[in-house]
Amino acid sequence: MTPSPLIPVLLPLLDDLARDMPQDERYSRLLQALQQLMPCDAIALLRLEDEQLVPLAVRGLSADALGRRFRLDEHPRLAALLDNGRAMRFAADCTLPDPYDGLVEGPHPQLAVHDCLGCPLYIDERPWGLLTLDALDARCFGRIALDQLDAVARLAAATVKAGERLSSLQQRADDQHRLAESYRQVAGQVAPRELIGNSSAMQRLQEEINLLGKSELPVLISGETGVGKELVALAIQRSSPRASKPLISINCAALPETLVESELFGHVRGAFSGAHSERRGKFELAHGGTLFLDEVGELPLSVQAKLLRVLQSGQLQRVGSDREHQVDVRVLAASNRNLPEEVQAGRLRADLYHRLSAYPLHVPPLRERGRDVLLLAGFFLEQNRPRLHLRGLCLSLPAHSALLAYHWPGNVRELEHLIGRAALKALGRQRGERPDILSIEASDLDLPHTRPCQPCPADPPMPAAPIRDLRQAVDDYQRQLLSGALQRQQGNWAAVARELRVDRANLHRLAQRLGLKD
Repeated sequence: MTPSPLIPVLLPLLDDLARDMPQDERYSRLLQALQQLMPCDAIALLRLEDEQLVPLAVRGLSADALGRRFRLDEHPRLAALLDNGRAMRFAADCTLPDPYDGLVEGPHPQLAVHDCLGCPLYIDERPWGLLTLDALDARCFGRIALDQLDAVARLAAATVKAGERLSSLQQRADDQHRLAESYRQVAGQVAPRELIGNSSAMQRLQEEINLLGKSELPVLISGETGVGKELVALAIQRSSPRASKPLISINCAALPETLVESELFGHVRGAFSGAHSERRGKFELAHGGTLFLDEVGELPLSVQAKLLRVLQSGQLQRVGSDREHQVDVRVLAASNRNLPEEVQAGRLRADLYHRLSAYPLHVPPLRERGRDVLLLAGFFLEQNRPRLHLRGLCLSLPAHSALLAYHWPGNVRELEHLIGRAALKALGRQRGERPDILSIEASDLDLPHTRPCQPCPADPPMPAAPIRDLRQAVDDYQRQLLSGALQRQQGNWAAVARELRVDRANLHRLAQRLGLKD
């Protein structure tokens, strides 16, 4: 028995149904196969989006065809194909304008299309788009049965559905990856996985956290840089009914202004340059759970209004879309800025501030937590011990006193880094055999109060050096201030600007003038 000429064409398409490949390639292979079955000058696959048809793949049409959008109210042929519900052929003398007139490639591209076939595609019994075939020869499709085109359309719909299913699975995998990445970010930014401390300040904080876990109120967490505001947000989420749901964290200060809206609310394909596919934003990823907005005071005013709408109604729109999405998200926000002052200065909307601060929660600085500094130091010592391959790592009594006497402008984060450096310095002091148990001395901590701040009484006072250039003295002082702030903020210029309370642009110009920044 002679095999059907359709089989060599259809078999690759059937194989493609189960293959993972880029959508563009899948649609291109589909059109190539269909053009072999039904020879024509041009073939196109179009997806219905609201009240327009968007070309996803074309063959035989000019390159700009893919960038066109065919509104149904402007293209009656395409509207008729969708309304008919089955394959149909337009007569050569049909007066309805053809959307591809002048677009078909060939020796005379300016010619109008003379023969046109089309068929709607349905996925899950809902109209998805169109398959169109066009020819310059008015007699081209005379021998093609419309029933055959209907069958081909079902195959095309199956190909599209398979592609969208695989794309959906990939999107879900990407979302899961972003979720896992968010969890890793939360884990990596704050070393302790529990609130460590038994001071009265921490006991009051823990009581408020337990209270907040029973509510759905938005919480505005305030406190200095390095106190562990994100860890407090995690503790609130863990004590709430949403504990089994995701906690999504976003640092508003770290996002370029052009991408803030997309990160929060998502975007649709083609919403802006580089938006090659749809993407859910942090609000949708946090659906059912909690969203933590760190440094919320850094959000641009244009985004603040949209954020307020989501907080009020739970509805959002992805960038480039008119479709509404409903989300169920509890919002926790944090800032080390004085937000009432930001409201007064016009940099933060008053209605957004009041919405976010339904329950204000202040995290105490480390200097107000008494002997908690020693508990935290012990936690960080134990973290460093296995890294240095030591059996024991401890603090001397003078080191205890030095830690308790220090002011801690960088709070818990500063303590963490200080312990790591001191452990390395203590190890470097050893000569010969490596010790099993290493003791960190006060000198290893290198804290300001461990250095003598007054000259020895036996020593004569040293005269102050004369200042020959006031400008140079001011520059030296500014350079010292900036260097210290940069060290405390680990090179984060935005955090340095906040600590020194200067405009970020002015700070960059000053740093360049002082030689601290290229």
